[in-house]
Amino acid sequence: MTPEQHLKSLGITLPQAPPPVAAYLPWLQTGQLVVTSGQLPWRDGEMAYTGKLGTDLTDDEGYQAARLCAINAIAQLKEAVGELSRIKQIVRLEGYVHAAPGYRGHPLVLNGASDLLSEVFGECGMHTRLALGINEMPLDAAVQLCLWAEVPD
Repeated sequence: MTPEQHLKSLGITLPQAPPPVAAYLPWLQTGQLVVTSGQLPWRDGEMAYTGKLGTDLTDDEGYQAARLCAINAIAQLKEAVGELSRIKQIVRLEGYVHAAPGYRGHPLVLNGASDLLSEVFGECGMHTRLALGINEMPLDAAVQLCLWAEVPD
């Protein structure tokens, strides 16, 4: 199955790739790498998950926020490469969790994105990852992430 078919089987319709909220590109290709800018948990033009993990949001809500960020990142990749089957490998996921002091569940939250990438891209969705907690987040978003993907020449 293609990544698009996997998305359909999961009941996911990719949104329009979200526009940038400031002065930057939503994605950039350099050589065989496509890198997305930070993706937030937008749904239908609204921030679906706001606040800090550990006080305002549960681990499960954080997981869902990361999954939504990944859907938006996949939409950016699709805009960049056309057919998602052109992606040879998801190389890296960089994730930032809006965390309350003492919160340590960052890896569990970002599994929402990692799990989705594996479901959509199979073995090509296996990636390296960075999981960080930060004190403040743009627009009070719960999670932000970016993807690095390899495409053929």
